[in-house]
Amino acid sequence: MFLVRRPLRAWPLPLAAVLLAACTTPAPIESPKHPALAPTAMVAAIRAAGEREQSVIAVQPLADPGISAWKQAAQADSDAGHYDAAAAKLDQALKHSPDSPELLQDRAEVAVYQRDYALAQKLAQQSWTLGPKLGPLCARNWETIAQLRQQAGDEAGAATAQKWLAKCHVQGVNRY
Repeated sequence: MFLVRRPLRAWPLPLAAVLLAACTTPAPIESPKHPALAPTAMVAAIRAAGEREQSVIAVQPLADPGISAWKQAAQADSDAGHYDAAAAKLDQALKHSPDSPELLQDRAEVAVYQRDYALAQKLAQQSWTLGPKLGPLCARNWETIAQLRQQAGDEAGAATAQKWLAKCHVQGVNRY
């Protein structure tokens, strides 16, 4: 009987180790990370989309001199890397002209520099809603959305935004 008890006493320790090992959680599986885009590269792509867009129709609303001054000052701050100051100037201009699609898009681009991607997307969509839906501003709106969706790893959303960007172009009439 003594021989039977000894092997039974050895079981609790390995059994406890097996049970404890079963309770541990496995290491999380890392999902492949998409490469983070630099805000400067994102804004460069956004502005390039606007410059590339050579539609027959390009809507340019009349500019308020006061708003133009804030916009130019904000551009100077943005170019110097003072994004908070640029944002403050554009926010001040938006208080006076809250439905200006151009100001909303400019503010969206500064939000990209500030890495406030949710605000940038909201402003770009609002700019497109209020804007002409054609030409350079439309292209900047949709390129902003495409860049933000790519930044978030939403490749399907970025591809959809690129399709909308193509709709910003109006081909001229061929004259022979």
